[in-house]
Amino acid sequence: MKLRNQINRRGRRGILGFTLVEVLVASGLGSIILAGVASLIMYASKSSLAMVNYTDLDGKSRYGLDVISREIRQANGLMGFQTNRSLTLTNSDQAAAIILTYDPTARTVVMSKTGQTDLTVLTECDNWTFSLYQRTPYITATSLSYYPATNTAGVVDVSLCKLINLSWKCSRTIFAQKVNTESVQSAQIVLRNKQ
Repeated sequence: MKLRNQINRRGRRGILGFTLVEVLVASGLGSIILAGVASLIMYASKSSLAMVNYTDLDGKSRYGLDVISREIRQANGLMGFQTNRSLTLTNSDQAAAIILTYDPTARTVVMSKTGQTDLTVLTECDNWTFSLYQRTPYITATSLSYYPATNTAGVVDVSLCKLINLSWKCSRTIFAQKVNTESVQSAQIVLRNKQ
């Protein structure tokens, strides 16, 4: 009879389930694992989105550089400029004027060409700068540089400009934070048709 009571006690005890401590420990471990998985998923999605944005902005910058450099190389000369706002070039072979205009409010660079519709060559552009240089370089032991397109009084003279150095930086918002998703792009473009 004693044996039968011990068996009944053991059987009932196995049926009772988990204790409160066991449930709390399991819930805590499950929460920690789920939090770790969620943070890995968020990190992976943010990294993937950043790479996609970088690739897209880089592709758009390369397209803009191709269009801008083609027009500058074919131009016969620089007609005028507004510091870091616009460049006006002329192409006598095509009887066209080319105007590159940066709009900091819209964050775009637009190219206007005589006889054609305006073309937005850069979007999401945070800054766009340019420098004007002469044809003649000066060489030091460590670098190759160009003289600014200035006259003897130190004033920029567009008739002396043979090389234009462009720089710009684009960015986008990722997860409600503005992040620089592209490094500074720059190019030195020579006006090939200028005499």
